[in-house]
Amino acid sequence: MNMSSDMNPQGLDRYWNTVVVLTLLVVFLGIGSSMAMEFWRWLNRPVAEVRVAGATRHLDKVAVAERVAAGLNRPLLELDLAGLQRELVEDPWIHSARLRREWPPALEVELEEEVPVARWGDKGLLNHQGDIFWPRLKPEYASLPRLSGPAHETVRIMQQFHDLNRMFSAAGLRLTGLMLETRGAWTLELDNGIRVVAGREQLVPRLKRFLQIYRTRLAADAARIEQVDIRYTNGVAVSWRAETGQEHAG
Repeated sequence: MNMSSDMNPQGLDRYWNTVVVLTLLVVFLGIGSSMAMEFWRWLNRPVAEVRVAGATRHLDKVAVAERVAAGLNRPLLELDLAGLQRELVEDPWIHSARLRREWPPALEVELEEEVPVARWGDKGLLNHQGDIFWPRLKPEYASLPRLSGPAHETVRIMQQFHDLNRMFSAAGLRLTGLMLETRGAWTLELDNGIRVVAGREQLVPRLKRFLQIYRTRLAADAARIEQVDIRYTNGVAVSWRAETGQEHAG
């Protein structure tokens, strides 16, 4: 059937207008798709730089950047930032890490470093939130107070240390360690080397009694004292460094 014989001029114009519009649309879509692909390729280039930000004392930012860069095996937009973040926080000194894509292709890593406030047992450290982390210990950490006890009680132990240290500082003494046993008993270590076994009952009254006895009877011989057991109703039991016996002080 002849198209010109079946359509009037207006219908023929609409037909060709539709063909032109569709053709232009296909062309524009093709051009747009090509431009989008080119733009994607421009955005999704390999990472050229890893930048590490954040205040650090124990971490080497250059070493962190090199470690991150060594593990990048995909272009920028295809990187698994969550996976990279999980790998970073496996470092005991990294408290948190945030990663962000930058252009020209770069990866920015913002670190928050752990700040130790106390030792935990013989091998760990505590941050100000009571979280335990396990870096390689350095001699400089020896000056931090040594705390130990059940791992779920870190916040309680830190608070108890703070409270008791204020009590002892008023008497001219300083706590260097505090241990909470599983059954709830407390043991204190003082800066003069004396260990105080306090038990779990009536902690504050017992310690107040100890401080009174210490000021009046024990301070002069503090260098010879290894341990003072204050779990007695009346007085305390003193273990001397140079002797094997015990002496009760009332």
